[in-house]
Amino acid sequence: MANGMIYLMLKLEEIEKLAKLARLEIPAEEKETLRKEVGEILEYLGQIQKLSPKEPPKEAGLVRNVFRDDREPHPSGEFTEALLANAPDKEDGYIKVKKIL
Repeated sequence: MANGMIYLMLKLEEIEKLAKLARLEIPAEEKETLRKEVGEILEYLGQIQKLSPKEPPKEAGLVRNVFRDDREPHPSGEFTEALLANAPDKEDGYIKVKKIL
C-alpha cells in the first residue's frame, strides 16, 4: 500500500495475455513494473467510478426560442440596388460569378 491506496495486483499471466492481445513484446524485467502500474491505474479508475454520479448534473437553464418572429419582413428588392452597387461584377440585376462546373 502506497499513498493510502490499495493496488489491484494483476497476475503475470494476465500481463502476458494483454501484451499478446496488443501484439507487444515486453521484456521479462519490465513485466513486474507493468503489472504494478496497471494495477495502480485500475485502482484509480475504481475510485473515479465511485465518485462519478449516476446521472449527469443538469446545467441547462431555461430553454427558449432566441429567434425573432418574422412578422414584418423587408419589402422585396428594398436593398437590392445598394447590395449590387458593392458587387465587383453584375449582369441584369444579378451578381456575376465565375463558372464553377
